[in-house]
Amino acid sequence: MLASAPNQDSPYARVHFKQVDVFSAVPYLGNALAVVLDATHLDTETMQRIAQWTNLSETTFVLPPTTAGADYRVRIFTSTTELPFAGHPTLGTAHAWLEAGGVPAAGDVVVQECEAGLIEVRIEDPDAAAPRLALKAPQFYRTGPLEDDVLEWAVTGLGLRMDDVVGHQWLANGPQWAGLLLRDAETVLRIEPDFASLEGLEVGVIGPHLETPSGNIHTGRDPRHEAARPSGTRAELEPLPDTGAISMGAFASAISHVPADYEVRAFCPGEALPEDPVTGSLNAGFARWLVTENLAAPSFTVRQGTRVGRAGYVQVHQDEAGLWIAGDCLTCIDGSVLVP
Repeated sequence: MLASAPNQDSPYARVHFKQVDVFSAVPYLGNALAVVLDATHLDTETMQRIAQWTNLSETTFVLPPTTAGADYRVRIFTSTTELPFAGHPTLGTAHAWLEAGGVPAAGDVVVQECEAGLIEVRIEDPDAAAPRLALKAPQFYRTGPLEDDVLEWAVTGLGLRMDDVVGHQWLANGPQWAGLLLRDAETVLRIEPDFASLEGLEVGVIGPHLETPSGNIHTGRDPRHEAARPSGTRAELEPLPDTGAISMGAFASAISHVPADYEVRAFCPGEALPEDPVTGSLNAGFARWLVTENLAAPSFTVRQGTRVGRAGYVQVHQDEAGLWIAGDCLTCIDGSVLVP
């Protein structure tokens, strides 16, 4: 609720504010989200100014719902623009709203209204001290293979070769991702993007962690609890062999499952964070593409953020109700923010 101004002469008031770490069970290893919990009195310009100031990948503003069946409405801003939908803001906002005392009308499912429509967020294991949340992956508003010039733009800007790419697809579910399926996780991790040449294109890449012919080269680590590597270094990577071109059908039997089934990276030139640490919308897009076309199992795990010193962990699973993107959330900052 909007609080009183600090004193009678101040033009500012204080609003409840949280900063949530999304897709990590360990503080500061996921993707940070700023959440303003009562934005009723804020206009669009002020919201964008606050989002630019927080300098995070996204900042969200919670409002009363305007659609029947929704528990609340959310507006999602990057440092430069408003988004109709984004994944880690959806989970982080639901977490903050629940923690602040929100009670879903549908029991264990939060219904969030955003510009893209109504998004369901399922509370998994609601009796747990910190229940994991899972968002229902939205449908695409644009899909299909990338155009030849867009594919060349993405491949060149990422410093890849065409034979590194196994498949490609538009993954537009809020953001408009150019998605590339690469032959393995090592190819994903060695990318050194040229952000200047990628300006105007948001690119996501995914590749499987593969076993060697002699067996799984990885040890049994749980990336949800592992320490981050120093940002921008590769000192702790366990190198994977050159596997050559991998056929689609080979993925399922070759995936090692440790540290995760797949490695993902997301590149957003021009934003405050040009490489997003952990990206819900992109993972939702990859899941819908790969699972629908039988290029991935109905359930799989993703590690993201490795090259930027994070240890994000995303779980994908499909059931009769839909395709779900799940992750842990932790509140790292809880207080107030000044607003005009």
